Amino acid sequence: MPLRPYIKTHYPKVFSALKNLRSFLSTIMEETTAGSNQEAPPFDPLVPAVPVSYPLKTLEELESRAYFKSFHYTFNQAQVKLQPAGGDGVPPRRRILVCHDMAGGYTDDRYVQGGKNADAYSIWHWYLIDVFVYFSHDLVTLPPPCWTNTAHRHGVKVLGTFIMEWDEGRKHADKLLSTKDSAQMYAERLTELAVALGFDGWLINMEVNLDPGQIPNLKAFVSYLSETMHSSLPGSLVIWYDSVTVDGELSWQNQLNDKNKPFFDLCDGIFVNYSWEEDFPKLSADVAGDRKFDVYMGIDVFGRGTYGGGQWTTNIALDVIKKNDVSAAIFAPGWVYETKQPPDFQTAQSRWWGLVEKSWGTVQNYPKILPFYSNFDQGHGYHIYSEGDQVSDAPWNNISSQSFQPFIEYSGDSTTEPIQVSINLKEASYNGGGNISFIGTLDDGAQFTARLFQGELLLGNSPVDFTYSVKSSRNSLLGLALVLLSATDERKSVLLAVSGNTLLTMNQFSSHYTTVIMPRRVTKAEGESKWILQESRLDMAGHKLKEIRAVCYRSKLEKSAEAVSNTLSDGPSEYYAILGDIKITTAGDNSKFPPSDSWLVDGQFVSWTAGSQGSKLLSVQIVWQLKVGNTDPFPKYNICVDKLTSTSSGNQILMLSEGNKYLGVAVAKTFYVADLEVPSGVSSLKFMIQVCGLDGDCQKLEDSPFLLLQVEGS
Repeated sequence: MPLRPYIKTHYPKVFSALKNLRSFLSTIMEETTAGSNQEAPPFDPLVPAVPVSYPLKTLEELESRAYFKSFHYTFNQAQVKLQPAGGDGVPPRRRILVCHDMAGGYTDDRYVQGGKNADAYSIWHWYLIDVFVYFSHDLVTLPPPCWTNTAHRHGVKVLGTFIMEWDEGRKHADKLLSTKDSAQMYAERLTELAVALGFDGWLINMEVNLDPGQIPNLKAFVSYLSETMHSSLPGSLVIWYDSVTVDGELSWQNQLNDKNKPFFDLCDGIFVNYSWEEDFPKLSADVAGDRKFDVYMGIDVFGRGTYGGGQWTTNIALDVIKKNDVSAAIFAPGWVYETKQPPDFQTAQSRWWGLVEKSWGTVQNYPKILPFYSNFDQGHGYHIYSEGDQVSDAPWNNISSQSFQPFIEYSGDSTTEPIQVSINLKEASYNGGGNISFIGTLDDGAQFTARLFQGELLLGNSPVDFTYSVKSSRNSLLGLALVLLSATDERKSVLLAVSGNTLLTMNQFSSHYTTVIMPRRVTKAEGESKWILQESRLDMAGHKLKEIRAVCYRSKLEKSAEAVSNTLSDGPSEYYAILGDIKITTAGDNSKFPPSDSWLVDGQFVSWTAGSQGSKLLSVQIVWQLKVGNTDPFPKYNICVDKLTSTSSGNQILMLSEGNKYLGVAVAKTFYVADLEVPSGVSSLKFMIQVCGLDGDCQKLEDSPFLLLQVEGS
């Protein structure tokens, strides 16, 4: 995308050669695809298959509404709704837009139900983002629902991309802009797609030369798209990319000026190309006037002609943009992943986004509403757990599974902090596939705090329960510190301490916190997982919860006794604790799930094929809905299967169970099982849909709705 203007301007011969090379490679790919099609049939969206996300490549597909006839359509509808906002749907301040452009798009994230790559790319610093754009070089880029689900969960808007570039793009443009009616018709089709799939608007990128006579119809397209999006989805956005000018020339201005402002005036903002100079943000702000926050100055993280050089100096451009009080558009933060920045993606990603936060600060806050739940799942990992019990040991990725992400501060490359805090994907989890580890050394009687969340949660008249799971070594204690504001903005601090000696805890912390609250209930998780659930109750009606921090500490007396028993001198000792999840609910508001007979469950597109050694392979789409009402408040469903074998005992037929096997997670109320191996002798399959609540609780499998499917021929 923005690489083209830099090459064309500075290296015109190279630009021409690249165009020829692109045409040559396209021909080779077509020939290769044609040859491979003899072995594998081309993708047919009408045929039931593993659900995938995919773009539209032609205007014919867009015009005919072909996508709505696709088998994959239902699976690609995002289910997490963005909380409604007032005004024009964006905050009246400078903002950060992130255009992901990761390896061309539709990589691991194209698998709607998740994939098997534990190291798949994801973003988890949502508290630094206002708008997320999913980008590819295809004509109509539809965001995979996993991105929309997790972005919406964190309060971030999601845009698709409508792009025309190169020679093929010019052909598309000629058709799009042939008449005003044509332009408006395609705008309507784009609006239909965004509304139906649940994302929030479009980035328009017209990187082609046009005839001046086509500009009126282009303006009509931009204007009508903005109008229909706003009327169909209040708070939606249409953003223009700095490309073709009002003269019809493909000429990147790198600022807002009279060449591109007519398009800016017809939509919600402009993504300015990133080859700008130091004074261009101010010049753009002057042109925008009271709409200066709608100017998004581009930064290419790869550093291709971008101000400040991008990469590890991306913050240089951010600082200049911030100083001039306009917005920023960060392009291709996947640079960290694609270039394999050391020492590993997890660390490098946190370090890079730490630069963004240092320059810009946070832009999102949560928790905002109850219930609030996070298991710190990043949407990829090496296992799946449920209440401390492992249900899968297979590597996986599914960004839809991301829970609210903690605001963990990057501590830098120094080792001065006594405790290192990080997301841990390999240690056994309590729920899902992630947790937070706290590892280091801590002095006798000392405490260390680490930021978890920054919220805007107004506490009502009812008390609030805080429940969190923790696993730790002896005398490594982990509590929660809360920062609250009263109605008169009086700051108060509350420590939710760990069970133990109340008097000693009060003596140790009463001078540090306004209030110290001991847990009202402590529960050990079932089995041998060693997870401890700490539950505390807070009754501070009218206060606003602003921050949640983890508190690592030791009890002085217990530490000294431990030292004596081990004939060790007092001093720093090893500290080790893991935080599994955190739940905040209104007191007494426990999850209640509808009984299994409240649901309608059906199997569609059932297909049996022969497997090996007498086995069979089953493919089936499972769909479910409540019998009463078309909507439900449940954020996800775990899908499990039990293979049953019938046997006779006297005059009775008994069903022997192989045990429940975890298949995956669904956000939409449908799941496709592909090529499930069914051994010879299995007579029926019981597919269970385990309903999960907003507070992290899940229905017991034995009480969950299910589909009982007889094995063909049994």
